Amino acid sequence: MTTATGERLRFNILGPIEGWSEGARLRLGGIIQERVLATLLLEPGKVLTVSRLVEAAWDEDPPATASHQVRKAVADLRRRIPGGADVLLTEGPGYRIVLDESQNDFSEFGMLVRTAKAAVAENRLAEAVEVLRAALALWRGPLLSGSGGPVIEAAATTIEERRLAAWEQLLELRLTLGEAAELIPDLRELTGRHPLRETLRGQLMIALYRSGRQAEALEEYGRVRELLVEELGVDPGPQLTKLYEGILRESPELAGPEPAPAPAPVPLPAEPPCTLPNDLADFTGREAELAELLRCATQKGEQGPRIVALDGMGGSGKTSLAVRAAYLLAPEYPDGQLHIDLRGYTPGDRPVSAGTALDTLLRALGIPGDRIPDDVLGRTALWRATLVGKRLLILLDNAADAAGFGPLLPASSGCLVLVTSRARLVDLDGAEWISIGTMSAGESTTLMAETLGAERVAAEPAAAAELARLCGHLPLALRIATARLRNRPRWTLQYLAERLRDETRRLDELSAGARSVSATLRLSYQALDDKCRTAFRILALHPGGDINVHAAGALLGTDIRDAEDLLETLLDVHLVQQPEIGLYTFHDLVRSFAQSLLGESVDGEDTVAVERLLGYYLTATETACEVLYPGRKKRHTGIPPATAELPDLRDADRAQKWFDREQTALISAVVLAERRGHDRYVVCLVRNLVFQLNARGQLEEFGDLGRVAVAAARRVGDLGLLGVSLSNLGVACWKLGRFAEGVEVAKEGRDVADRLGDQHTVAHSESTLGQFNSLLGRFPEALVHLEKATGLERELGVARSEADNLTILSTLYEQWGRPEEALTAAERAVELRERLGQRKHQAATLADLALAHLGRRAYDEADRILQRARELFDDAGDPGDAALILALSADVDERLGRPVRTPDLAAHALELVESNVSPLRRAKVENTVGRLRCRQGDADGALALHTHAYQLASAISYRIEEAYALAGMADALGDAENADVHRAAAEALFAEMGVPADRRRT
Repeated sequence: MTTATGERLRFNILGPIEGWSEGARLRLGGIIQERVLATLLLEPGKVLTVSRLVEAAWDEDPPATASHQVRKAVADLRRRIPGGADVLLTEGPGYRIVLDESQNDFSEFGMLVRTAKAAVAENRLAEAVEVLRAALALWRGPLLSGSGGPVIEAAATTIEERRLAAWEQLLELRLTLGEAAELIPDLRELTGRHPLRETLRGQLMIALYRSGRQAEALEEYGRVRELLVEELGVDPGPQLTKLYEGILRESPELAGPEPAPAPAPVPLPAEPPCTLPNDLADFTGREAELAELLRCATQKGEQGPRIVALDGMGGSGKTSLAVRAAYLLAPEYPDGQLHIDLRGYTPGDRPVSAGTALDTLLRALGIPGDRIPDDVLGRTALWRATLVGKRLLILLDNAADAAGFGPLLPASSGCLVLVTSRARLVDLDGAEWISIGTMSAGESTTLMAETLGAERVAAEPAAAAELARLCGHLPLALRIATARLRNRPRWTLQYLAERLRDETRRLDELSAGARSVSATLRLSYQALDDKCRTAFRILALHPGGDINVHAAGALLGTDIRDAEDLLETLLDVHLVQQPEIGLYTFHDLVRSFAQSLLGESVDGEDTVAVERLLGYYLTATETACEVLYPGRKKRHTGIPPATAELPDLRDADRAQKWFDREQTALISAVVLAERRGHDRYVVCLVRNLVFQLNARGQLEEFGDLGRVAVAAARRVGDLGLLGVSLSNLGVACWKLGRFAEGVEVAKEGRDVADRLGDQHTVAHSESTLGQFNSLLGRFPEALVHLEKATGLERELGVARSEADNLTILSTLYEQWGRPEEALTAAERAVELRERLGQRKHQAATLADLALAHLGRRAYDEADRILQRARELFDDAGDPGDAALILALSADVDERLGRPVRTPDLAAHALELVESNVSPLRRAKVENTVGRLRCRQGDADGALALHTHAYQLASAISYRIEEAYALAGMADALGDAENADVHRAAAEALFAEMGVPADRRRT
């Protein structure tokens, strides 16, 4: 999760306990705070009573004030953890911690082990090996470094067993894949630490035997037999004994398998992708750093990808050095070379989120957009699975913190990751770090000779040395200075050095890093003519990202040819860079300098330029949206169309590519408009941009911009724009699972529509309020809103909306335990769908009808309805709806006493909800299959499904499925210790929602 302050948290307990936020380690307090936090982290999402935490916090008899001290420790942790009130929650008799699996190394370990298990079940053994390696790499030592009390130590024993089990599974898979000799060192180390563990000993014997070392394999059996007799007074178990006898006989069944074929590669583009920036033709110097970088990149690692990171001040040439190394290393990575600017230190711009970065990288690999999940975890899993067996070079440029790009790191070996950052990211585990300082005097002279000409530098050696010193031996400053000398052949190096020396107020700070570059940049700026100076200042108003000629033309108030000429002039003196033809960008230090000049404008030219740019972006996005979303309702913006020259947006392909390329700049333009008080532009730009964000699954950005637009619309006082903004924010709340916020948004949207006399929107808002309240378990309130919506829709004669609303009403009654009313609503919805010819939605509506019959225990009728639903469904339908239909079909089959079908419908349902399915639908499907698995006798499978469903449902306050998940967990646990706790929590939720006692089991 990201806290309210926007800080990304990470806790590690697989070793010394650690807490991190924004790359900084948290001070967690004393031993009591650490033990309380560790105990909560061992069971994330679960409510732990104060008495349980007391037991965990003290080694022996706790003091009389123990309960008070635990509560005080929790309060202290909330202060120490950014956004701690949203992380450590008080619930009933205790506390629970709320984190994503990726924010707790113990939870991440469990997630990876489950992922590996699933891969094994599907015979994706090589992928399972890589995932298990990533899981085991999370361990930094004994759990909490052995500093816990009795409760934690008991948990540590169990968790260590899980770690050993993961090791055994990893080694078994590698043996299955044909490895043997390479496993022997690891196996010797593990058996040395766990000498009585027969599974490990047997794996060592097999590895030795398959490596042609039969005698040593037999000796291992003798060693373990002596140990077992001495320590326990028993002989080796039958499995190890049988293995020993097989080795004696040289049994054929012990022979190693043929090497397994490589896993089927994920289809990649025919031409390996390369998105690296252009390499500098005159790159020079940095020989030592380049050699060290190449050495680190090519030395063999044990597990996972190679990571080499460069840190140093801005302008020191980190990116240029990384790009040069990337091109030299490219032949070793034939599957592609990818670059992404994370914009961690770009002035006035937001860092690229992990979700956005993953979307960009996956698309660069040719993954279609419809295969890319909406959530970061899903994208991370797809990214890492795609890289299994591949050799790619990935350059992560301008990173601010390790937590921000952690999901971008591959889990498997074979890839190389280069990272550049201004600060050393100390929490980037496993990285080789190279610090980049200023260039040496000799390297600075060589660079000047390469860019200016060896003869010219040799003619003035003393002046060249002084010039290098005055430029702070920074590559950026040196390149700008020599560019000015190239363009002025009559200037001598001594003359330029004297000019630099005259900047007396700035030269004292020349060695202070960025400000030294500022002095050099100002000198370069002063050498421009007035037109170029003005262009340089105004272009700094661009909110971020690459500047294309159309945006530049809008800012400058020129046509695109004149804009391009000005940009090319600035490019000549290195005041802008060109990542590719037609695109220009500021180095972040140059942008900082340019923005410092904005006060030099006259006659409000800055304000006029910003309005031109915003007008251009609004007109361009309107045009693109008309092409991409032709059914979108036309709205009056109150802003005249821009006169700036637009790019070619005539067809959907061009419009989509433009949107994709300009998305970062468009988001930044919204920030710019808000900062400068252009609220109408804020609202209208966001309205266009959220269509793009929604389509790409960037829901967090969708929600953030939605709130910005609503606030701006309120300031504008335009009810029409406010209504549109509230409607968009309501969609974001729905997709993000923020139902409580969605209720407030829908209420305000309804009131606005009522003031406008828009009864269609009033009906839609009432329906939305009913849906949000239903999900939150507020059934009586939901019913009031849904009945109002249904009545209005019938009055308005909107059969399509009435059918939609009736399906929500049917679901409400079914969840509420009122199957007869659910049946009535569902039958009416089916009738309307048939009349309207809505085949696309009919299957989902039939699922609601089947649920109503299931609630009535009318299994034969439900079976008949589900058969119709399966016949109607096709591959183009929603996979979540298909999954529910299949899960319900499997459930009805079991209730009717039928054997499990081939293929198993329930298993197929679970496959469908693994990605790109809303958490609402996934929770319902997993609970449905979980109950089925429990009745089939698979308690472990049921518990896993209900546990995951609970995590999904509780995270978004989907109360009914949260209750069903708790009840399912209790049933799966049987007489286990936690069963009563889960059952009591489920009953409390059911009672709160008013679900009748006889309807709490489905």
